[in-house]
Amino acid sequence: MADPKLRQMLNAGDFILAPGIFDGISALLADRAGFPALYVTGYGTVASHMGLPDAGIATYRDMVERIGMMVARTSTPVIADADTGYGGLLNVRHTVQGYEAAGVTALQMEDQEFPKRCGHTLGRRVIPTADMCRKIEVAVDSRTSDDFLIVARTDSRTSLGLDEAIARGRAYAAAGADVIFVESPESEDEMKRVCDEIDAPLFANMVNGGRTPLLPAERLKEIGYAIAIHPAVGFLAMGAALRDAYADLKSHGETTEAVDLHDFSKFNELVGFPDVWAFEKRFPETD
Repeated sequence: MADPKLRQMLNAGDFILAPGIFDGISALLADRAGFPALYVTGYGTVASHMGLPDAGIATYRDMVERIGMMVARTSTPVIADADTGYGGLLNVRHTVQGYEAAGVTALQMEDQEFPKRCGHTLGRRVIPTADMCRKIEVAVDSRTSDDFLIVARTDSRTSLGLDEAIARGRAYAAAGADVIFVESPESEDEMKRVCDEIDAPLFANMVNGGRTPLLPAERLKEIGYAIAIHPAVGFLAMGAALRDAYADLKSHGETTEAVDLHDFSKFNELVGFPDVWAFEKRFPETD
């Protein structure tokens, strides 16, 4: 069931900052950090699960199973990437119903052609505006609760320009999307235009190394954004940490103090071993 807190925060004008999560460990750690929402990144989830690029290879089933696991292990409202809805209108209905049943609070759907590409890479192509509006209408009609939010993303800025992206954002809001996501504006001035010219809650994508300037939460709220995600911070931090730890082990034949490791006993607590040990005391195995 969708968490009503996310819509309540939007209605109250509270700024929502969400880190990217992509597997069980990242979900557990982010959930304990005290953010108002978490964002399941398609890029990170596909890379973690399959070791492949976010290029339309992962299926609805690949994603919904992993998203459901992350939702089940956390108590924070989850916004989840749903690519293009994984197909046509019937697929969109199935995706909305599946994500909502998995406990997701907000579904993000984009207007790219299939196969989709990561939003901060070149070569993205978009479907006609009218076709995306139909997808949004189906998504809104398919949800069982108004607390389940539809985030409509347009990837048209890079190939068709900012004017087209803003026009699509307006059309998607008129079609019923709860939140509008204009992907990869390329300057703070462009970001401000998006906020000034689209009358809807707006979504900023802060990708480390991406095409959009990285702005602090205070500035994003000031220029008019309602939600900001940082999808890459988790998997980029993990990648750097693993690279350095493996290099240290290879170089020295052991782990040295140069590597900052999570405390093992606290990690046991994080993943739930105390519950296992308590259960085994109550119900010991018999020979």
